[in-house]
Amino acid sequence: MTPKDIIAKRAQAKRRAIRTRAKISGTKERPRMSVFRSLKHVSVQLIDDANGRTLAAASDMKLEKKGKKAMEVAAAIGKEVAEKAKAAGITTVIFDRGSYRYHGRVKALADAAREGGLQF
Repeated sequence: MTPKDIIAKRAQAKRRAIRTRAKISGTKERPRMSVFRSLKHVSVQLIDDANGRTLAAASDMKLEKKGKKAMEVAAAIGKEVAEKAKAAGITTVIFDRGSYRYHGRVKALADAAREGGLQF
């Protein structure tokens, strides 16, 4: 891949994320659950867009990942964010997948958050 291809790919991903976020917005009662996925890590935030605040967050940076597969780590993050949301009094969220397709680690995280008690 040439540098121009990489730049074009990043621009396309940014357009997808903007298109997704144009349709959704989080409130204090129903925050936006934003997922970030990199090659090594997964993180999620519950964001109140009206006030511009992060209400809860979870990441696999502090999680013991040795011997676990990426899908298992994403599921653990989903359960962790569900627990933090319950502690903050949040039961429903709006799921924001960003520019990522809803499969793999993103889907595993969402399913685990649903099992943890979040509704979206």
